[in-house]
Amino acid sequence: MADYFVYAIKSLSKNYIYVGLTNNLDRRIHQHNSGRGRSTKSYAPFRLIFSEKIGARIEARKREKYLKSGIGKEFLKKIP
Repeated sequence: MADYFVYAIKSLSKNYIYVGLTNNLDRRIHQHNSGRGRSTKSYAPFRLIFSEKIGARIEARKREKYLKSGIGKEFLKKIP
């Protein structure tokens, strides 16, 4: 069973934080920064501000949903 990562990236040019999940964090960050993500293309480049390794995809999805919620976004905005 593969490990999953829940992550948050922050745009270096605009006030935008994206939250996602993946089983290959390095590849996914590279995809975002090379403009290959439809929802993040116009906000590149990014820097990783948060990542968390979680075993099961179902658990990772729950954590992703939390971080996309109002309280989750407030937590991410406090990260420098």
